[in-house]
Amino acid sequence: MPMISFDPNRPDFAPYGLSCVRWSPSPMRRPDHHNEIELNLLHSGWVTYLLGGRKVRIRAGQMSAFWAAIPHQIIDFGDEPDYFVATIPFAWFLQCKLPERFVQPLLHGEVMAEPDETRARFDYDLFGQWERDLRDTREEIKRVVLLEMEARLVRLALALPNKEPSSARSRRRNPVLNDGGLNKVEQMACLIAQRYLEKLTVEEIGRSVGLHPNYAMSLFQRTFGTTLVEYLTHHRVSHAQRLLATGDEKIVDVAFESGFSSISRFNEAFRRACGCSPREYRKQHRIDD
Repeated sequence: MPMISFDPNRPDFAPYGLSCVRWSPSPMRRPDHHNEIELNLLHSGWVTYLLGGRKVRIRAGQMSAFWAAIPHQIIDFGDEPDYFVATIPFAWFLQCKLPERFVQPLLHGEVMAEPDETRARFDYDLFGQWERDLRDTREEIKRVVLLEMEARLVRLALALPNKEPSSARSRRRNPVLNDGGLNKVEQMACLIAQRYLEKLTVEEIGRSVGLHPNYAMSLFQRTFGTTLVEYLTHHRVSHAQRLLATGDEKIVDVAFESGFSSISRFNEAFRRACGCSPREYRKQHRIDD
């Protein structure tokens, strides 16, 4: 089968849906973002993403997962990378109710990578099977793939180090939400990912999904472990990180282009999130052409 590469003309935030394809990397002229969980599995080589303003290298033999609603852009690759890219619909992913120590970092922009190198051969066969299966249009086959993807994500979650004591995990465990609740949360997250550069308010976000602002905030925090405002700010800071690392705009222009209403709010939010000023970040992370 021919390998696929990024199309810079694809509509912004267009979904990939449930997919598994062989991918050919190329430097991307703009970031991509779509509301799916993305899995990468390299058979050889390496790929470097600019993911939410941070450089992240994906290496061969280590399945990696990230939430693709966060802007991501291939900026470098080497050693003739050969890899699979799988995408999993976000609503389905949430309904799997995977362990929090896996879900929460993922939803906050972390890349979750398989720590057990011995699983690589199994994963190559598995992704190859998914690629072949998803050429089949039968719903029964799609269901098999989804079940296998869920099982693989559970294995990844259980393989990650558990850094919290059990008592803390118990206190933070999310309440059970019905499908409607999950759908509302997904809609809010999707709205923020699409419109974080605009002047969004909690009232507008809640109204867009038919919820009272107070209930919208409560539901979102119980699911994501963060407030709507903090989540919106996270997207804006990530956008600013990308601009600082790749462009020469003035700091004040970066602030307003990233959705902040004032330079003081931008500086405060950026320092709180990154531990340094925007100017210091640019010096440390500047990507040369």
